[in-house]
Amino acid sequence: MKRIVSFIVPVIAFVAVLSLSSFAQTSTDDSPATKADVERYFHLMNTDDMMKKMTAAMAGSIQKMLHEQYLKHQDELPADYESKMNKMMHDMFADMPWNEMFEAMVPAYQKHLTKGDIDNLVAFYSTPTGAKVLHEMPAMMSEAMQDMMPIMTKHMESIETRLKKETDDMIAQGKKPADDKAPAAHN
Repeated sequence: MKRIVSFIVPVIAFVAVLSLSSFAQTSTDDSPATKADVERYFHLMNTDDMMKKMTAAMAGSIQKMLHEQYLKHQDELPADYESKMNKMMHDMFADMPWNEMFEAMVPAYQKHLTKGDIDNLVAFYSTPTGAKVLHEMPAMMSEAMQDMMPIMTKHMESIETRLKKETDDMIAQGKKPADDKAPAAHN
């Protein structure tokens, strides 16, 4: 579960970065955004570069988690555990179908953004402030991920504990003899 959270949270954050809206309103074209409009926005956002930086940030978080797991269970794990797991993680990220994922995102952007919205976003990210946001976003996301991972991990552990308790309680309830549920018959 923690591994899933360690992977999903950064991906959600990355998608959120791509969804940032602009405060500057320069275009009011309410026609639907085209695929080319969305791709222009993704290009301006430097998705390839941002993707590489986000992947590196995710890998760093996961490597830290793997190291912690190794330290907790080093007596039970082989000495090459970390190197094998890091290689597996590297291979998983290298095989990630990023282009397909971005292609799959285009219709959602088209559904929620107009051509004017895309023009406004492009205008904003073309300003010095927008360019700074783009430049600083990978570092901000990496630092934010590091800060929030202990909170997410603690919360996920709490959820796992509660789910296990609820499941155990339901199993115990199901195992009670049928006559425990019915009132006792008096002769």
